[in-house]
Amino acid sequence: MWMEAQMQGLSPFAGMNIGTWLSGLAAREGDRTLLVWEPAEGPVRRWSYRRFVEDVARIGAGLRARGVRHGDRVLVHLENCPETLLARFACAWIGAVCVGTNAMAVGPELRHFATSSGAVGAITQPKSAAIVAAHCPGLRWLVVTSDDAGVPAAAGTQPEAAARFETLLGDAIPPEMVAPDETVSLMFTTGTTSLPKAVVWTHANVLWGARLNAMQQRLRADDVALLFLPLFHVVGLSWCFTSMLWAGGCTVLQPRFSASGFWPAALRHRATVGSQVFATMKLLHQQEVPAHGFRRWICARHEPVEMAHFGVDFVSGWGMTEVLTQAIVCEPGWTAPEGAIGRPSVGYRVRIVDDAGQDVRPGESGALLVGGVRGLSLFKEYDANPAANAEAFDAHGFFRTGDRVVLREDGWIVFGDRIKDVIKVGGEGVSAGEIEAVLGRADGVADVAVVAAPHEVYGEVPVAFVVLRGADEGRQAACAAWMEAECQSQLSAFKRPRHIEFVAALPRVGFGKISKVRLREMAREIDLAGPARKL
Repeated sequence: MWMEAQMQGLSPFAGMNIGTWLSGLAAREGDRTLLVWEPAEGPVRRWSYRRFVEDVARIGAGLRARGVRHGDRVLVHLENCPETLLARFACAWIGAVCVGTNAMAVGPELRHFATSSGAVGAITQPKSAAIVAAHCPGLRWLVVTSDDAGVPAAAGTQPEAAARFETLLGDAIPPEMVAPDETVSLMFTTGTTSLPKAVVWTHANVLWGARLNAMQQRLRADDVALLFLPLFHVVGLSWCFTSMLWAGGCTVLQPRFSASGFWPAALRHRATVGSQVFATMKLLHQQEVPAHGFRRWICARHEPVEMAHFGVDFVSGWGMTEVLTQAIVCEPGWTAPEGAIGRPSVGYRVRIVDDAGQDVRPGESGALLVGGVRGLSLFKEYDANPAANAEAFDAHGFFRTGDRVVLREDGWIVFGDRIKDVIKVGGEGVSAGEIEAVLGRADGVADVAVVAAPHEVYGEVPVAFVVLRGADEGRQAACAAWMEAECQSQLSAFKRPRHIEFVAALPRVGFGKISKVRLREMAREIDLAGPARKL
């Protein structure tokens, strides 16, 4: 088979790892600017390639001094900031594993991240320090940055047992000898079950993503990327930051998207490339587009109308945490039909199959499968999850993405729907099952289902349909209040339902399966701006 043949060949990264890659970059690029930190408050800070790698080596020494050894896991719970990148690469430098977590996660979510990964320590920021300490009691140590992604820390936010991030800066040490197929990071992705799965990336995975992303986006050493997408997601980390590293360019890092601050930062730093999601483009549409230096943005779909409005070329594509880069892509200079996501990347084999596993014909839709090499062009596995690993791949080794696409007559691919029950809220993947598990604990709940409702800014938001036993208005109000409080304590803000609708029964099809197609139709009729039962 194709994947087996690839496995028998020599890896393009044989003898390499992230440490050797960084060392080579420092020697080659020297004092050229690698990173510019543009916080919402405070001064702009800069790192050359040489200084960035020196700091990585020094923080690697600090982790070693705290007892972190080859293969140990370190929780990195941070918003976008320089420390996020330095900590991540310092783990790789010494052969440890970075457990990158969503900075919006709440206590129970953090407990799952820490315990399931076996993290030995954590690096976080002041506003998250108390919650990490309270919900991750198995950690041996806790290190806290001096500010919250550039915002001064509030008084009393650092636990007594926590150390300052600066204490990690030791005397620089050489990189650990690490094989390219060894694990370098865990990134949690939303699945159809109630608990997120940990996607295992190897050193070779990171290098593959950096190289192919840079090639497909035609990135150059003179490019300046404006990056506000979160670094705990594949797009921000792999599609944007590491690909710029591979190209030898410069990244201007922001804590988060700011509609009012986007264009000033882009003009100030003469940005040439960047990434957008539906929600950010929607907000930027409300502003006048200035004369700018952008030549290209990365986005989800090829949209000629958007390209004309903003005056930029688009690289559109489809990808997942599990596939590292754009497995389906519309490369620069291609003319794609409006709404298409692209064609198969040269780095992957792509199949679109029907329910019987047969390749669909042009004009038909089917399940999207991606073929590659595990640990190189595909993620290695889901960490400590044999059931999920068995389900993820078919008999030929193709990864089941859980997405449905349409193959056009001209060969272009259009995104159809998600087979897996995942809601995309402003680019964040949200598991309907995770929300249902929380809501289902309410007293008197007989049935519950969560689906996506369209939203003009975020694209989709979750809404819930709940069946109560013996419901009346008083009981509905009490249940809604309990659910609101429980969601606030158990779920990140973007996961919380925007509306809860109490119904007599859930629509069903076949042998009693809940009809989420019908529920999505019902959700489109809900006034999300209305006050009734809104969470």
